[in-house]
Amino acid sequence: MPRFDFTIHATDGKARTGTIAMQRGEIRTPAFMPVGTAATVKAMKPQDVRASGADILLGNTYHLMLRPGAERVDRLGGLHGFMGWDRPILTDSGGYQVMSLSELTKRSEEGIVFKSHLDGTRHMLSPERSMEIQRLLGSNIVMAFDELVPTTSTREVQAAAMERSMRWARRSRQGFDAGGAHAQNNALFGIQQGALDEGLRKASADALLDIGFDGYAVGGLAVGEGQEAMFACLDYAPGQLDPAKPRYLMGVGKPDDIVGAVERGIDMFDCVLPTRSGRTGQAFTRQGPINIRNAKFAEDQGPLDPACACPTCGTFTRAYVHHLVRAGEILGAMLMTEHNLWFYQALMADLRAAIAQGRLTPFANDFRATYYGKG
Repeated sequence: MPRFDFTIHATDGKARTGTIAMQRGEIRTPAFMPVGTAATVKAMKPQDVRASGADILLGNTYHLMLRPGAERVDRLGGLHGFMGWDRPILTDSGGYQVMSLSELTKRSEEGIVFKSHLDGTRHMLSPERSMEIQRLLGSNIVMAFDELVPTTSTREVQAAAMERSMRWARRSRQGFDAGGAHAQNNALFGIQQGALDEGLRKASADALLDIGFDGYAVGGLAVGEGQEAMFACLDYAPGQLDPAKPRYLMGVGKPDDIVGAVERGIDMFDCVLPTRSGRTGQAFTRQGPINIRNAKFAEDQGPLDPACACPTCGTFTRAYVHHLVRAGEILGAMLMTEHNLWFYQALMADLRAAIAQGRLTPFANDFRATYYGKG
């Protein structure tokens, strides 16, 4: 298999379906990456995540550098062997978590000094250190280190953060390329910033294209701006990036967010929503999400979703899952998570098929109508 090769098989409007070929396997796009924050997709075994249809997982640099530590993971053979997942892994750069979870951060041109949310110890994360950590983890798709500021910040603040992110992107490129065999066999993605400002997004895209990356992420969205504003940004942001490279929307999202983003040219997604929702009693269905804790499901002998082919829906009733979740049984979280991951992967398979057949618009319209209870 090649180091990294993206082939577009079909397009429908702005949407594309294709394949990313890497040494650890192929990734079918549009792709949804389950989140394995701390070297585990919560409540799931790796083989069960794979059975749901996932081609790639996401690991978190910030959490893994703090516990168990990147150097320890490296000594134990890398993230793949450590967690028992032999297919591609993408790791984020850690920048978002540093700014959202740490007790105290101090930003400078060098990087970010922060206190661990676990024990208060101080750490420095820079573009070079982020590249080193992701190399030690054995990441197959490494994300450049960037700075994120709220979309409600002033344009001056947004511009300064974007410009610093582009300087850090160049340092990330240099740090990644210095990684020897790891750099020769894996990929590096740049991250577009600029909040909701089209001009800043364009300047960011131009800087990233000048540096050159294997793929490009649209960063700084899904941070509270709302779907309408996010879609307005996605109407132009993906088109500013290299059309021959994958486009990754970070941290998204809800099923209808994914459908709308695919329509606008996005190829890759990640989000904690299906797993977190599974642990808190929310199941995704073709008719919209349901709260399995509700009393109306106490004697419901149907599956979570009659249209779902997952093992949970093929074996257990809503009544049983309702009982498990209400009783706080671990199996309840496991079954709900399994179902939600299957739902997301089935949605991605349906999107790929719709694009290949040139029927994305009717599929998307039918999905929204049914999902919102109007179909």
